[in-house]
Amino acid sequence: MNTYPIQIRNQNFRLHPSGTLFWQDRSVLLISDVHLGKVSHFRKFGAAVPQNVVQKNFELMDEALEYFNPRVICFLGDLFHSALNKEWNFFEKWVAKKSVEIILVAGNHDIISPLKYEDLGIKVVSEVEWDDFLLTHHPEERTGFFNFSGHIHPAIRLRGKGRQSLRLPCFFKSGQQLILPAFGKFTGTFILEPKKNDEVFAIVEDEIMKI
Repeated sequence: MNTYPIQIRNQNFRLHPSGTLFWQDRSVLLISDVHLGKVSHFRKFGAAVPQNVVQKNFELMDEALEYFNPRVICFLGDLFHSALNKEWNFFEKWVAKKSVEIILVAGNHDIISPLKYEDLGIKVVSEVEWDDFLLTHHPEERTGFFNFSGHIHPAIRLRGKGRQSLRLPCFFKSGQQLILPAFGKFTGTFILEPKKNDEVFAIVEDEIMKI
């Protein structure tokens, strides 16, 4: 997989095709909108969702961890989609094998008790301020800060000849803000229309492409 380097406020970052973002100077891996438990939630109500989608999320997280070897993982909200289900057991086992510090910036879907996370050694917070960077779930503008967030599940539509179009998840940078794509493989996307000074980094298979 090829990563894409960017620099923001003299800090170095790398965009990964999994949808993660690595903050090199702090050795922090940012991951947003994994929505663990969503597949099991839908399967419970009869939706024909392949069970292997569950394991795919964990495999992709492991790939990003092995690639960057971060000191900290910071989940930018919506780590779990709903209440406890059997995917929590998979998550417990996954966390038990990690020696990395884990922080969860709680999102609107994170309704599982923070005590469950704390039992696993995971710190649950509403936001993180590191120097002049603000980490949240919902995109937020705050004077003096550059904001990393998720929630939107951003995507870009590329149009070809005739009626051809391609919908690609992306990292979406505008002003003092960068919105991460949804990491989960069963999450859906929301098309954003870039303005003149926005920067879009689309995920095309195992590549990051600046549009």
